[in-house]
Amino acid sequence: MTSPGEASETPGPPPEAFAAPERWPTGRLLSAAARRVERAWDSYLHRWGLTHASLPVLAVLVAGPLSQREIAARLHVTEQSVGRMLPGLQERGYIDREPHPGDRRRRVVTLSVAGREALGQLDQPQAVEALVGSALSSEETIQLRRLLQRIVARLPGPGDAAQ
Repeated sequence: MTSPGEASETPGPPPEAFAAPERWPTGRLLSAAARRVERAWDSYLHRWGLTHASLPVLAVLVAGPLSQREIAARLHVTEQSVGRMLPGLQERGYIDREPHPGDRRRRVVTLSVAGREALGQLDQPQAVEALVGSALSSEETIQLRRLLQRIVARLPGPGDAAQ
């Protein structure tokens, strides 16, 4: 207990921690917006038993069969990350895994017919754009897409050399 005239020694969170979003740095705004859109995206993908993490596996397999290592390299993630996703995708019938013809220790992952159908069903531009909801006008959405594409193109991704 403090006596009159003494300051309390209990530090509180800095006032910036509770600042209105208008005062947040750009990185915090982008991170908060990304989490909200990611939750909406995951909810949308849940209809097909997919997540924002598992969907890219199906997308890279559209070009043809790949090994787990090749999938990981194309997605810039670890083989272990891909390895955790493959069983669920196989259980849902979205992929097939077969022995590699030249190396019996490896397996080849192929997109199944059901996987192609799921990709076709969920790739509805209006439904996907609606995830941002009424927060942006169509012109603002176009502008946001251009800016996000520039960020993705110019900033290094996981596994990329720093630029």
